[in-house]
Amino acid sequence: MSGDRIQLIVNEQPTPARAGQSVAAALLEAGYVAWRRTRHGGRPRGAFCGIGVCFDCLATIDDVAARRTCLVEVAEGMRVQLDGEVER
Repeated sequence: MSGDRIQLIVNEQPTPARAGQSVAAALLEAGYVAWRRTRHGGRPRGAFCGIGVCFDCLATIDDVAARRTCLVEVAEGMRVQLDGEVER
């Protein structure tokens, strides 16, 4: 991981990240603790396993829905859309 600073667009807001980290890590570093809610019960979800086994960290990335954010490496200008109410 190089650690060079880059910028994501999260819910239309510029958000700093470090090159080489996952989208989930960038969201956590930016203060997000939950970025979607379950369909049944509306329970908050964010990063849980961090290795792609679960599906708690789903988000829309560059217009592709239901991506596991822990498996996607950040890129300059990447657009991330968090579903529902997010918690910071």
